[in-house]
Amino acid sequence: MPEFLVKVADERGQVAQHVESARSVEEARERYAQQGLLVYSVKPRSLLTAGGLRPQRRVKMDQFVIFNQQFVTLIHAGLPILMALELLAKRQRDAYFRSLLENVRERVRAGEMLSQAFEAQGVFPRIYTTTVLAGERSGNLEEVLARYIAFERVSLAFKKKLKASLIYPALLFVLVIGMLGFLFTYVIPRFAQLYADLHAQLPPITVFMLNIGLAVQRWGLFVGPLLILGAFLFWRWTRTGSGGEWVDRLRLRAPVLGDIWLKYQVAMFARMMSTLLAGGLPLVNALETSANSMQSRLISGGIQQAAHRVREGVSLSHSMQEAKVFPELAVEMTEVGESTGALPQMLSSVAEFYEEDVQTALAASLSLVEPVILLFMGVIVAFVLISLYMPIFSLGASGQLH
Repeated sequence: MPEFLVKVADERGQVAQHVESARSVEEARERYAQQGLLVYSVKPRSLLTAGGLRPQRRVKMDQFVIFNQQFVTLIHAGLPILMALELLAKRQRDAYFRSLLENVRERVRAGEMLSQAFEAQGVFPRIYTTTVLAGERSGNLEEVLARYIAFERVSLAFKKKLKASLIYPALLFVLVIGMLGFLFTYVIPRFAQLYADLHAQLPPITVFMLNIGLAVQRWGLFVGPLLILGAFLFWRWTRTGSGGEWVDRLRLRAPVLGDIWLKYQVAMFARMMSTLLAGGLPLVNALETSANSMQSRLISGGIQQAAHRVREGVSLSHSMQEAKVFPELAVEMTEVGESTGALPQMLSSVAEFYEEDVQTALAASLSLVEPVILLFMGVIVAFVLISLYMPIFSLGASGQLH
């Protein structure tokens, strides 16, 4: 889904700029106009502006969860929000995070709602600001924040498990790249010099390998920067609407890993929806917030489509089925949750099911990936060594090395 840079101002005249995913300029403008904001401009997020050369810093989620735990504790103890923010801001060792909290405190002191003050910083998750807004409107901020903390704890634990399971394959991959670089930039050129001094007749496989090594040595300094530049431009392109959708489609169509990625996104969606609905947020607003928080653009587009259909009166499960991006089991479980009046609880069960499924599938896939990488490494090394040493064996057998 395309992204737009939206410049808006509130009733106090404070100007802010947001990045919004929408199908058109009109849709992005309408969303902010419905919030009572004055929309100055809506511009497509281009290849040059997407991502940015100096991306805005993000708050570490571990640090942010700890802050919210302390914040809820202080509120529960009866401290006013302003005093709680002031105390926590003073305790922060991270200067950047402290400056954000101080800005939030000043905005709240000036009369802004807490959710607006956090949203104005532009670095906090959309689901957080929406959750805080729901808590402010319902008058139950403490309980809503407690639900958000529980959500982030589960999400962080899940992400850490996934990252931990990817460390060993990543190390193997780096080792393979390093080994190939050493062979083609150091070992093969040495053999090329040796055979040139011997004026030996070389087999085709050896000539082929030596030519590759010499080409890498000769052109590596030129090709390397070009590859880095190409990778950088490709990364910038993936930050645009069309590029992001193309990469997302490719990712979802990938064998095995595409199914894992889809289930991971569905688990995150279900977890967010369960948290937002349990916090008292209306269904359509919860869907829109979840859509803006998803990493997958296709899933985000499907959620936006579902939100539009729900606004028209269609059930959530039927809307999800029409989007054609959600697994059948997720749709069926959602339908059961709607029919029993326990949608938040059922969505939580959906999240737990797919989180466990992702971990199981990923572990099984990685158990196959690791030996494949080792086998690939062994085949490459064997091929290089055989091709390089074949002439030596031939020359030794014919007595030319004596």
